[in-house]
Amino acid sequence: MKSRATALERLAIVLASLVLSIGLIAVMSGFFQSKDQAGVSGSGPAIGQQFPDLGDAHLQPGELRPPYNSEPPTSGAHVPLAIARDATTLTTDQELEALELGDIVIAYGDSQPPRELRSLQSAVAGPFTPALASAGQAVVLWQRPGTTGFIGLAWTRMLHVRTAGDLLKSFAERYLGQGAPSPPRTKKKA
Repeated sequence: MKSRATALERLAIVLASLVLSIGLIAVMSGFFQSKDQAGVSGSGPAIGQQFPDLGDAHLQPGELRPPYNSEPPTSGAHVPLAIARDATTLTTDQELEALELGDIVIAYGDSQPPRELRSLQSAVAGPFTPALASAGQAVVLWQRPGTTGFIGLAWTRMLHVRTAGDLLKSFAERYLGQGAPSPPRTKKKA
């Protein structure tokens, strides 16, 4: 009788431990999941270097800009200026506005974008149009004198590569449409 009671006690302890372990795993999974930043997670692994988000404050023309934490910048205050065409030089304001909206900007140093860069643009988002750019769904090619290789830019992200190959394409596909996080919307009072 005594050995049967001991076996039942052991079984109860094992079952209680199992239930407690499953409960603890469930609680911890929910805890860490809730720490994920909205708009930051996506499918696939992170690509490129991530910089702290400096916000997307809109400045008035001539207003003093705060310092940026990367060169070229990947986030920060700027005058919201739309891009009318690509494969040309951009201002910092245009570049940051494109990133804020969710566009991918790819800098190159030549006078014309290489054919493989145009192919990448076409494969990921199609040819550039101002409407596509204003919707945050464009790959914008940026003629940036002095650039060696290519620099892929997304909101708070940068990738330096030598060729317009699979890694740059993966970067563009991964971050296209992921601009600055939207502030929480509040309900209007009736």
